[in-house]
Amino acid sequence: MYKFALSTLVALLMAVAPLYASARTVHASGATSKKHVVVKHRAKRVAGIVAPRVSAGPRNALVRRVVMVHGRRRVVYQRVLSAGAPAEFIAQSAGDRAGLNLTRDPLALKSSVAYVIDQNNSEVLLEKNANVALPIASITKLMTGLIVVESKQDMNEVITVTDDDVDHLKFTHSRLAVGSRMTRANLLHIALMSSENRAAAALGRNYPGGLAGFVAAMNAKAQELGMSDTHYVDSNGLSSKNVASARDLAKLAMVAYQEPVLREYTTDPHSTVAASGRMMDYHNTNYLVALPDWEIGLQKTGFINEAGRCLVMQAIIQGRAVIMVLLDSKGKQSRTADAGRVRRWLEALKPAAVVTAG
Repeated sequence: MYKFALSTLVALLMAVAPLYASARTVHASGATSKKHVVVKHRAKRVAGIVAPRVSAGPRNALVRRVVMVHGRRRVVYQRVLSAGAPAEFIAQSAGDRAGLNLTRDPLALKSSVAYVIDQNNSEVLLEKNANVALPIASITKLMTGLIVVESKQDMNEVITVTDDDVDHLKFTHSRLAVGSRMTRANLLHIALMSSENRAAAALGRNYPGGLAGFVAAMNAKAQELGMSDTHYVDSNGLSSKNVASARDLAKLAMVAYQEPVLREYTTDPHSTVAASGRMMDYHNTNYLVALPDWEIGLQKTGFINEAGRCLVMQAIIQGRAVIMVLLDSKGKQSRTADAGRVRRWLEALKPAAVVTAG
C-alpha cells in the first residue's frame, strides 16, 4: 500500500513539472515582450521630438528642459555631445568652416580675424581676414548701446523684464528673473559690462516700434556708418545671423567711443545695481579693464559657438590710441592673450610720431 501511494505521488509530480516550467516560460516571454514594446514606444516618442541619430561615435545625449513661453510651460529637448567627444563631433565656428583658421600671421594669433588701426588717422597697423562677415555674438551689444544712447530715451524709466526677454534660442543663464524691474540706465550698464542678454533684450523691446523697430534702427545706423558687411536680427547677439566684418566693427568702435556713457559702462570692472529693490553685483566680462597696466577706453566681448571668442577694444598703447578687433578666437582666454600679443608688438614698434586720441 505504501509503495503504491509513493509511486502515485511521483507520477503526479512528473506530470505537473512540465506544466509549471511551461507556465514560467510563457510568463518570462510575455514580460520580455512587454518590456521590449515599452522601450520601442519610448524611443519612438523621443525620436518624434528630436530625431536623434545613433552612430558609432559619441552618443548625443538628450537634455530635457522646461521653459515658459507666453506664460505656459513647454517641454523642449536639446541634443548635446557627451564629454570627451573628439574634435570632429564638435560644432565648428563659421570662421572654421570658411577656412579662416588656416590663415597665418606674424604674431601667431589664436584669432582667425584681426584688425588693428590707429584711432586718429585710421592707419591700418595689422590686418587678417578683416573683410569677412562673421557672426559677432555679444559684440552686437555695442550697437545696442549706441542706439539706446542716441535715441534720448529716459534713462531713469523703470523697465520690467518679461518672458519675451528670456533666451529661448541658446538657453543662456540670467540672474535677471522674469518680473525684475530695473532702470533703463542699469539695464544698459549690465548689458555692456556683463553682457547681460535679458537686459539687452529688454532694451530692444522697450523701443518705439518694439524689437522690430529697434533692429531696424540698428541696421539703419550700420548703413549710415558705412558698415556694408553688417546685419542685425536681435539686440543681444545670441543669433548667429548677427554678422559683421572686423573693418565694420572698427568703424562702430570709433563712433561708440565718442559717447561717454558707452566708454564708462563698457570699462567698469564691476558695479552694483538695483533690481526690484534688491542690490545685485555684476562684473566685467573682460578682466583686462581691471589691470593697472592697461589703459582701455572702450571694449566689448562676445561668444557663441558660431562666432568663437570675440573682442573689440580701444586702448592707449605706447602713447598711441588704437582700435583692435579680434574675432573667432579659440580658447576661453585666447582673445585677451591675443590682445596682449598685439600690445607687445605695438610697444616694440616705438613709433617716432605719437598722437593720442582726443
